[in-house]
Amino acid sequence: MDVLHTIFTCIGTLLVISFTSFLFFILRIYAGKSIRNRKYAPVIGTVFHQLFYFKRLYDYQTEVAKKLPTSRILGPAQSMIYTTDSRNVAHILKTNFPKYSKGKHNQEIIMDLFGKGIFAVDGDKWKQQRKLASLEFSARVLRDFSCAVFRKRAAKLVRKVFGFSISNQVFDMQELLMRCSLDSIFKVGFGVDLNCVDGSGGDDNNFIKAFDDSNELIYWRYVDSFWKLKRYFNIGSEALLKKNIKFIHEFVDELIRTRRKQLEMKQDSVDKEDILSRFLVESKKDPEKMTDQYLRDIILNFMLAGKDSTANTLSWFFYMLCKNPLIQEKVVEEIREITGNNMKDKENLEDFVASITEEVLEKMHYLHAALTETLRLYPAVPVDGRCADADDVLPDGFHIRKGDQVNYMSYAMGRMTYIWGNDAEDFRPERWFKDGSFQPESPFKFIAFHAGPRICLGKDFAYRQMKILATALLYFFRFKLSDDTKVVTYRTMFTLHINEGLPVHAVPRRGLAGS
Repeated sequence: MDVLHTIFTCIGTLLVISFTSFLFFILRIYAGKSIRNRKYAPVIGTVFHQLFYFKRLYDYQTEVAKKLPTSRILGPAQSMIYTTDSRNVAHILKTNFPKYSKGKHNQEIIMDLFGKGIFAVDGDKWKQQRKLASLEFSARVLRDFSCAVFRKRAAKLVRKVFGFSISNQVFDMQELLMRCSLDSIFKVGFGVDLNCVDGSGGDDNNFIKAFDDSNELIYWRYVDSFWKLKRYFNIGSEALLKKNIKFIHEFVDELIRTRRKQLEMKQDSVDKEDILSRFLVESKKDPEKMTDQYLRDIILNFMLAGKDSTANTLSWFFYMLCKNPLIQEKVVEEIREITGNNMKDKENLEDFVASITEEVLEKMHYLHAALTETLRLYPAVPVDGRCADADDVLPDGFHIRKGDQVNYMSYAMGRMTYIWGNDAEDFRPERWFKDGSFQPESPFKFIAFHAGPRICLGKDFAYRQMKILATALLYFFRFKLSDDTKVVTYRTMFTLHINEGLPVHAVPRRGLAGS
């Protein structure tokens, strides 16, 4: 009886503590948030509200933004402001840039995966990586090397799709693009050939899954108020995340060690065209700061930008072309006209891919517009934001308190009629043309590549890769969805993946010489 009494007493005590803790947590959410004060953005819910809508979070945010361009949800430590007002975006990303940072809350959430890479840091670390990355992305050697890599991967991708097409086989376009993009970023980033387009790699396949799942699990922390407790006890989603991150870090660490040994052994004879090799050379100037762990963090951040952004955008691009076949044919017509290769029943693949030069790509205004229109509706990063380091007032008049998170919703902004007109939700590349040529919009209106001092350095790099792959694929194939009736949606994570892939048919437009 004494044992049972002790057990029940312990259980009762734990329940009381749990209930009290939960009640305290709820009180913290509502306390001191000036809920009825009209100086602050209207409250539409709490972090629990986001949890309820998590599977369709970006569409829910779009519905709210159509009524309230700026609103907020309440968290235990701060308010989270969400806006689609381009004036507010310009304010936090440029005009008042020094008063906004990544913030402790964001850093706590993402640093387990991204460490001290460029997406997670502020201050001197950000400036150091920004300066180094800026030099690398502007270097002609990297531009030429990356273009050669993209063309080679495009040829491999065409051959892979040709195999599917001649057997009339349905395949997952998103998965194939992810593998191709991973191949490219590993070659450009690490100087390593993964050769995972054919899907035969063991650890390579595991790396893709671990990286994508970790992306989703990290994002889950934004709505999971108990993630720190789960991490402490290593249970549930946090246990899986820890396992994935361990695998990712070990995989990348081994690549860094291998590349460092190659550089040390071959000295000046080894190619230093890839980003890692150039960073390793730079690390010799300051080995205490540029440790292998720091290099890993930098490279993982570049991988998030390089793999996910281009593969995701191309996946949505082909989805939109399948839903709009007339636009698909207009893109193909431009490719044929500019490349001058429109009369052959069979084409030498290597010769065609080699002809996709930078000069050729610069003339493809309609392809550029179609990719940009895809990014308007399906931005690679659907929500991003900054933390206020001091009290502030936004251009729309709403007050911000120190510690509040101010988020701009790229996905929702692309669907706002008060930004893009009554046809905002239509896929219409022509909206980007003025007087017959492509006309860019303000980066605070079209926010797919961020804006201000932290604007994406890899913008041209990404467009180059996407144009080369799109040109090669569309020149040889017509794409159709395997099931036109299926509703295509996204996975809620940092980057906008298509949920459950993109099954398509590829119909050959011409054959491959020698096949």
